[in-house]
Amino acid sequence: MSELTKRLGMRHPLILAPMAGGPSTPALVAAVSEAGGLGSYGAAYLPRGKVRDVIHEIRALTSRPFAINLFADDGVAADPDVLQSAQAAVAKYREEVGLPPTAPPAEIATLAEAFPVLFEEEVPVFSFTFGIPSGAVLAACRSAGIVTMGTATSVAEARALEEAGIDLVCAQGAEAGGHRGAFDRNADPPLVGTMALVPQVVNAVRVPVIAAGGIMDGRGVAAALALGAQAASLGTAFLLCPEAGTSAPYRAALRRARDDSTVITRAFSGRAARGLANRFTREMSGAPLAPWPVQNALTREIRAAATLAGDHELLSLWAGQGASLARELPAAELVAQIMREKDNVLSQL
Repeated sequence: MSELTKRLGMRHPLILAPMAGGPSTPALVAAVSEAGGLGSYGAAYLPRGKVRDVIHEIRALTSRPFAINLFADDGVAADPDVLQSAQAAVAKYREEVGLPPTAPPAEIATLAEAFPVLFEEEVPVFSFTFGIPSGAVLAACRSAGIVTMGTATSVAEARALEEAGIDLVCAQGAEAGGHRGAFDRNADPPLVGTMALVPQVVNAVRVPVIAAGGIMDGRGVAAALALGAQAASLGTAFLLCPEAGTSAPYRAALRRARDDSTVITRAFSGRAARGLANRFTREMSGAPLAPWPVQNALTREIRAAATLAGDHELLSLWAGQGASLARELPAAELVAQIMREKDNVLSQL
């Protein structure tokens, strides 16, 4: 038992990564928490007013601790000329799937709108990415006894999180699937690998560190612990679980994944993210893009229509570099299997 697992009441040093945009479900979160890990729900893309409903659904399924994840960066509006160019770049895809030329405006649950719900509901853990929430938000967490967990993609970001009073730092290596947690939305994100990043972050901060990025099984968890992390965060590993909200074409693409199948792209959301390469990532490479989250709004209906059509070529197939190791097991069985693998590795060392 580590400081982290004791504080969060976890039996295992395993955290389900928050996967906003579909894969997160209350059933998946609850299954991981019930199995002894910490389930996390990516709530940033939920329609306004739905965050509370999700929290209630999770609590109906488990009495164990869980985390709710939000974005610390609400993004910016697009310059009219930039928006026009970005709209033109995706116009052919909208026409292809039968959509009108103009996409609806960007709508995400901003931190200011969603956090009061987390505070009122006294969620056990508030995790976040894309920066650091305001001092008022962090003070509210401390007053309510809510544990805070921030994402760092570099040592500098980890130190900034500790200085802000964050309880736990998730060190996200370059192998991680989904959005890079870098603070600066416009800069090329740091791409330090998990093996290199975790021990440097452990050396730089005094708070517990969680390793994330490319970890798919017990071997990866054992490695994370050996590097000084107190837990490992796994997301892609759970995408094929029946409890996950992963769509059918997304699942099919994951089953075909190889070690070299992923790319980092801004084409879907305007922020750098790692996913399986497909026609959209290839054809949109170098195309004019709107900033986050406007670009996300421009492609949202395209992705939804492609999902209904079973077409993975126009989907954001977020996945880490270990995607080919994903297993189709119920979440509780997967947690147990990963822990057995971890124990077996450690017993042989």
